[in-house]
Amino acid sequence: MARQFTSIKKSQNKTDLKQSFKALRYIPRFFKEIWQINPKMFLTNALLRLFNAFSPIIILWIGKIIIDEIIKQTSLSGAEQDFSTLWKFVALELTVVIISDVINRLINLTDGLMGDLYSNSSSVTIINKTKELSIAQLEDPDFYDKLERARTQTSSRVNLMSNTLNQLQSIISILSLIAGLIYFEPLLIILLVLSIIPSFFNEIKFSNQRYSLARSWTSERRELDYLRYIGANSNTAKEIKLFGLTKFVADRFRNLSDKYYELNKNIVVKRTAYGTLFNILGVLSYYGAYVFIIFRVLSGVLTIGELTFLSGSFNRLRNNLQQFFSLFTRISESALYLKDYFDFIDLKIDKPSKKYADIPADIKEGFVIDNLHFRYPGSEDEVLKGVNFKIKAGEKMAFVGQNGAGKTTLIKLILGFYEPTEGAIYLDGININQFDPIKYQAMFGVIFQDFFRYEFTIKENIAVGNIDELDDQDRIERAAALSLADQVISEMPDGYDQQLGRRFVKGQELSGGQWQKVALARAYMKDANVLILDEPTSALDARAEFDVFERFINLTKGKTSIIISHRFSTVRMADRIIVLEDGKISSMGTHEELMDMDGLYSELFELQAAGYQ
Repeated sequence: MARQFTSIKKSQNKTDLKQSFKALRYIPRFFKEIWQINPKMFLTNALLRLFNAFSPIIILWIGKIIIDEIIKQTSLSGAEQDFSTLWKFVALELTVVIISDVINRLINLTDGLMGDLYSNSSSVTIINKTKELSIAQLEDPDFYDKLERARTQTSSRVNLMSNTLNQLQSIISILSLIAGLIYFEPLLIILLVLSIIPSFFNEIKFSNQRYSLARSWTSERRELDYLRYIGANSNTAKEIKLFGLTKFVADRFRNLSDKYYELNKNIVVKRTAYGTLFNILGVLSYYGAYVFIIFRVLSGVLTIGELTFLSGSFNRLRNNLQQFFSLFTRISESALYLKDYFDFIDLKIDKPSKKYADIPADIKEGFVIDNLHFRYPGSEDEVLKGVNFKIKAGEKMAFVGQNGAGKTTLIKLILGFYEPTEGAIYLDGININQFDPIKYQAMFGVIFQDFFRYEFTIKENIAVGNIDELDDQDRIERAAALSLADQVISEMPDGYDQQLGRRFVKGQELSGGQWQKVALARAYMKDANVLILDEPTSALDARAEFDVFERFINLTKGKTSIIISHRFSTVRMADRIIVLEDGKISSMGTHEELMDMDGLYSELFELQAAGYQ
């Protein structure tokens, strides 16, 4: 806990008034993005605001004329009275008020539409930026915090748009009201400044603290969201109930949320206390100005109409300035969040300037893994420790070993998701880091053990393996037949158009084995040079898994394949088997050769075989 407070304190020291003003430089770029989305709507919104910015001073001025005209007419005898001018100005004020109201509604309409368009556009930008990032970056917690801040602050950026446009409109209104006060009583401006400035600095101070708290608690807020999810979700409900985890999850959520509450409460209580004090000073300043205007009227310097105009102008100007400074603090705070967004969008992705080597159209020699060492970023422990082997072109290679032996990590390195700490991987004699990563990874058809269950239709779930062929129904049905997913689809009310998952209306949930058959069909969607199956059939029974892999072996003749499975009845079908133990290769060979070695492979095979007897 002490460490948490320290991090918050450091963050608060960094986010000061200077940082708030520096963050405002992102606003022009922000509005450039909004302009590009819909220039006509943006221009319409700006013109509407320009008209409405002058409506306060116009209404107050017409009100002054009306009151002076009333007093003038009441001082005349009946024969001398002429109310035509009075009613003209009453009609004019009514017209201005109605037009102003209509314009306000149009402003709100265009604000909402532009906000929606920008929210959609920025979300697409974040998704596209994420595509450029490496798996290593996305699996780094600190980096993921940057992504989380950019992803979750969309509403803050949309509010920033409205607040900034309101602020520009408010500036015009304020300037026009100030001009009216200066024309009659310049002294009132001094009282006005005294009533507003303290509140402004108070708002700035506490908005910085609130941002600092939110930023320093990014990872904790992600944990709170996660606890909310697992505590009340159909996917976790069975285990939560069965293991009696409700109290554990609720207590963990409560403890973490209470810490955040206490830190936030300390800020908001102080903000409210200081805000109340400064507001009282502002009210006293306003009534001081009001008394001053009354004395000027009583001394005959000002008319009753001018009294009404000045008191109304001062009050409206004070309210506008309070709103201006309040909006400014919200804008400066939102600009800090905007900085997080642009920091993420502007992340420099290392793109080698060298010319990439050509990807082999057909693999002739295969892969050579040469003295491969690897440790994950931030870790001192090596996951792979000097691994050496070759996968021949067209060979079916299986990796086996106990959990944590490095099997999946080895796959990630072969796919180019990570750079080796030491050593290299060669394809047909060329280091794979010489290839364009996107084109290189397109060579593979891969299904991981932790494949994602997309809550799309079955058709879309299968087409994920080669999304460009989404409209090729024949190809999708062929892939489903090869993976045995067609058996699952035949039981679905809507066939290939069946919505999967419980999140949407008419969604159908699948069993683990059914999901694996659907996911496996993705591998058959692409005519890939290399196929990798990383335990994608663990939820199938032994017979079903054997059938799936036997079919896979027969259908991928001539293609290079890598299989990871804990079931030895499956891996024995491979041409060669590599046994990984503690990040090293302990043995390698065919099933028969490994059984003769009397090592880890034969030990695990016999243990598993005993379980079926």
